[in-house]
Amino acid sequence: MKKVAFYTLGCKVNQYETNAFSSIFENAGYKIVDFDESADIYLINTCTVTNLSDRKSRQIIRRAKKNNSDSIVIVAGCYAQTAPSEVSKIEGVNLVIGTKERSKIIEYLKEIEGGNKSISLVGNIMKEKGFEELGYGIYKERTRAYIKIQEGCSQFCSYCIIPYARGPVRSRDEEYVLEEAKKLAQSGFKEIVLTGIHIASYGKDKKNTNLIEILKKVNEINGIERIRLGSIEPCTLTADFIECVKNLDKMCPHYHVSLQSGCNSTLKRMNRKYTIEQYRQSINNLRSSIRDVAVSTDVMVGFPGETKEEFEETYKFLDELSFSNMHVFKYSPRKGTPAATYEGQVSSFEKEERSNKLIEMTKRKTYEFNNAYIKKVMHVLFEQEFKLKNGFFEGFSENYIKVICKGNEELKGTITKVMMTDAVDDYLIGSIM
Repeated sequence: MKKVAFYTLGCKVNQYETNAFSSIFENAGYKIVDFDESADIYLINTCTVTNLSDRKSRQIIRRAKKNNSDSIVIVAGCYAQTAPSEVSKIEGVNLVIGTKERSKIIEYLKEIEGGNKSISLVGNIMKEKGFEELGYGIYKERTRAYIKIQEGCSQFCSYCIIPYARGPVRSRDEEYVLEEAKKLAQSGFKEIVLTGIHIASYGKDKKNTNLIEILKKVNEINGIERIRLGSIEPCTLTADFIECVKNLDKMCPHYHVSLQSGCNSTLKRMNRKYTIEQYRQSINNLRSSIRDVAVSTDVMVGFPGETKEEFEETYKFLDELSFSNMHVFKYSPRKGTPAATYEGQVSSFEKEERSNKLIEMTKRKTYEFNNAYIKKVMHVLFEQEFKLKNGFFEGFSENYIKVICKGNEELKGTITKVMMTDAVDDYLIGSIM
């Protein structure tokens, strides 16, 4: 039995697709091994969101060949799609496949095994019209699973390469989404996360469906107890949308609503499609409608032209809205995007200083949000051992607070009532009831 190993860089969509690749190879008779082991095939699913992501992808590609010099190396994903000739020149790469025609990967692999030493199959992703089905993935744990419902993005934010790596919006047929959700429920999963490149666009390329409609149908599936969404835009949070999700009993009260900047001037240069006033209204509507809702976000510092005054606007806006968590990252010029050519590039020192200020705020706001739940009872889906404390297991509440409790392996995969007793750093300590 030939062995195959996988390495995933980047987002949850990439992780989902690697799981699907695992299933394709397993069904073809391959044994899946860890990436650091000697394997016959290495598949690296790459990311290209920043120049650093490209560099990391190249490092992992080269590492694969060192594990077994006789192996076949396959490079898939966003970096392969946007820079196929660059990837093909890396010594030892046999197959470059990008973000399309991945369902035929075994066919192309046989061509290489038959003597064709190098194949590049990267085509024009911008002309793609349909969602590519890769099948259903393999999960080692039976707790939370992801379902990809959508591919591509047509937003074209000025700093982002992803529309060029993933192509236009393509929505997955409802029947495949629902079939996968049912299979996951039958396999014992309690929670699923609907994910994609820009899930707010789900259904815009189809008739008679949208994000709300697919949520309603997933909510009806027996066995699934929790539903979450990947990152959404503030414009998604219309009155109709909020009213709908409020009435879906399996929807978790946690929404990750992308922000990027709390300054209108910066948002305009980013080509974001909302103002801070619209964002504030969306979040206020969400919080006034859904009890115990947690709202997390992404925020970028050091975007070209971001003055100290603009950063201070962002800081005050974030302080006002008090997110349960924030993913803070520093702007990195991405070749091929408009922002890479903008004047007013911010120094590394300034980016670091601004990032640190927001990270400190994040720690404070997360602690304050979590602390409000002490002496309250919450339902926690336990996932794994807590590595920092022996005899404790960790999981997440409905509104995505990390919770740890004393327990054993029997806790894994269960949704359990827990009384919160203490707040520490970014998590709560609880007692099982």
